Amino acid sequence: MPSVSQSLRPFEPGTTGWTAADLEDPEIEALWARGSYEIVEGVLATMPPAYFLGGRATQKLIRIVEDYLEDSGIDADFASEIEIAISPARVLRADAALLTIEDQLGQAAAAKKAGSNDPDRTRLLVPPTLIIESVSPGHESHDRRTKKTWYAEFGVPNYWILDAFARTLECYRLADKTYYLDAQGRDQESVSPPAFPGLSIPLPRLWPTTK
Repeated sequence: MPSVSQSLRPFEPGTTGWTAADLEDPEIEALWARGSYEIVEGVLATMPPAYFLGGRATQKLIRIVEDYLEDSGIDADFASEIEIAISPARVLRADAALLTIEDQLGQAAAAKKAGSNDPDRTRLLVPPTLIIESVSPGHESHDRRTKKTWYAEFGVPNYWILDAFARTLECYRLADKTYYLDAQGRDQESVSPPAFPGLSIPLPRLWPTTK
């Protein structure tokens, strides 16, 4: 049963005082699962709308990176729409996250340390090797400022911002808790992020042939 404080707080976007611990309550978790939510500095927030153009570009980018990983013999896996518990008052949903085997082992250990009864159903507690966010029109600052700052503080080594509407890809690499632009490109260019030696991303493969 939810605690008194939980039962008195309406599950509505804009309400405050939410933490990752609240999501351990089955009733709260059920409400959370019905929509696309984040906890932003303790405030329950809804995710921006997802558009076909952005989702399409993200999936094509993932396939290019997956082919590179397979050809390079790197054992790692992508997950889409993954929830990340950055801190008690920050629970974010990443469009895509790449976890190496080391990342996955770290997550299992973190889930166990956190006392999770089911590590496989525990929100991500460790920084993945790469996070990709697809920008939604009108919500650019959430990806370019808020998430970029928080992922850096969390220690995510690589953060890519994909904007299918502007036809751009920006690849950032973490150094001294700050993201520095590792590579970028637009429209018909190719992007080769140094953090992934040998990877070349032909951007035309991400966009529709006609616009």
